[in-house]
Amino acid sequence: MNNTPKVFESEYRFCLILWENEPISQSELAKICKEKLEWSRTTTYTVIKRLCERGVLSNEDSVVRSLVSKDEVQLSELNEMLEKRFEGSLPAFIAAFAKRQKISEKDLAEIQRIIERGGE
Repeated sequence: MNNTPKVFESEYRFCLILWENEPISQSELAKICKEKLEWSRTTTYTVIKRLCERGVLSNEDSVVRSLVSKDEVQLSELNEMLEKRFEGSLPAFIAAFAKRQKISEKDLAEIQRIIERGGE
């Protein structure tokens, strides 16, 4: 079972900024979000509060840190999509992807390397 808290699209863009800059003061984070996301300070503080409540990040003494990694959030999203759209079948997902997207020899070699290493 997946225990990673849900991170929605606009929150994910926020988290990308956080992961790149953490630990960071909430005021500095608000400045970056204003510049990169065009968010008001209030919007940023609201998102920080909401993500703290869901266990995605912590805000202690106005210093913001993530509690879940980018990899954890991406894997959670992928698992959710596999379950919802492909009945949990990774081969069905890959087949659908390969029909629409040309996979380069370089990408195929990298995928093969990942499989051989057991996903490490």
